[in-house]
Amino acid sequence: MIVEIVSTGDELTTGELVDTNGAWLASQLMDLGVRPARFTVLSDDKSNLAQALASMAKRADIVLVTGGLGPTSDDVTAASAALAFGDTLTLNPQAFASMEAFFEKRGWPMPGGNEKQAYFPSTAGFIENRNGTAPGFSMEHSGCFFYFMPGVPMEMRRMFRGEILPGLKEKMGGMGAVHRLLFTLFGLAESKVSGRLKDFERKFPGIRLGFRAALPLIQVKLSASREQKDLLASAGEYVLETLDRYVVSSRGLTLEEEVGRLLLERGESIAVAESCTGGLIAHWLTDVPGSSDYFIFSGVTYANSAKTGVLGVDEACLKEHGAVAEETALEMALGARRVSGADWGLATSGIAGPGGGSPEKPVGTICLGLAGPGLSLSKKLVFSFDDRNMNKRIFAASALNLLRQHLNASFGE
Repeated sequence: MIVEIVSTGDELTTGELVDTNGAWLASQLMDLGVRPARFTVLSDDKSNLAQALASMAKRADIVLVTGGLGPTSDDVTAASAALAFGDTLTLNPQAFASMEAFFEKRGWPMPGGNEKQAYFPSTAGFIENRNGTAPGFSMEHSGCFFYFMPGVPMEMRRMFRGEILPGLKEKMGGMGAVHRLLFTLFGLAESKVSGRLKDFERKFPGIRLGFRAALPLIQVKLSASREQKDLLASAGEYVLETLDRYVVSSRGLTLEEEVGRLLLERGESIAVAESCTGGLIAHWLTDVPGSSDYFIFSGVTYANSAKTGVLGVDEACLKEHGAVAEETALEMALGARRVSGADWGLATSGIAGPGGGSPEKPVGTICLGLAGPGLSLSKKLVFSFDDRNMNKRIFAASALNLLRQHLNASFGE
């Protein structure tokens, strides 16, 4: 079965935005046992898009198209599909009704011109958009099935999962699903991960090994056919044994997701006091759905006066050791725990750069504090990055990893 993915929009072809829709759709197809044959990114040009769609109908079985379904003049996907297949645009009653319901539910009047989004090729089928105003549509031409979705990622993903995926599974019912394992790593460079797994292909022939750097994390991906499910399990055990302490999650979870999972399992809570990371740890933790069950407090105590006034850090400690010191980080963690009543207090104080370093405390220095049930400790690390954003990210990741390690240790892992 030949499947192609198309993303449309001038903002993609000019580099203003990156095509994340195509990558996400490809991952969904892989779960169905299908590797996309081709990715295409096209500008908002009706003639070019029509020519491309007509060509795809001759060579593909399924084409997934995102973008160009909005109300403005540069949203030309529906018109392009009509041109490609010799059809005409007509008002789709179901599509228009769905748009009316969307605005009525929110108590908003429908803006003038929005009805353009309900005009589809006359032979098209309606696909409901439960998250936005732009309905999708489907078509069949020369035995090729086309699915047209909005370009807004949230809208596209829900439409694909809820309205399109069930039908695709039926069409692809004869194909075996691909089984996959995904490991998240922290603390080891991608080249070193690859080096440690240099014998993988010899030991596990037919199991596909892949890497993805999502700095400061590394992902190791294993995939196999249904027939190789047992071999895949053995390969996963080998990865865990070989990479050992660097494995954050064997489920593909991020650091913040894994920390949240552990806190939920334990029924415990977290408070964060940040200086150099500027609230990044809190941002990551609260990006996880359900984090309100364990996240209590965040204090970005950047100034020394905030460290003393909010967290109760001893002025004598700051005077003797400075803001970037293990002693100060520990007092910050203890203060966050005390102020919030959380089970765990986590703190950071460091030098993100590019300036502010010294021979004793160079740029890239981070001091971490952790306080929890029967535990209080601090740790100093020095990284070689001279990029402020990268330092903040690796500082935040290091702090979460320290907490993760001690949550696991309490489980006896």
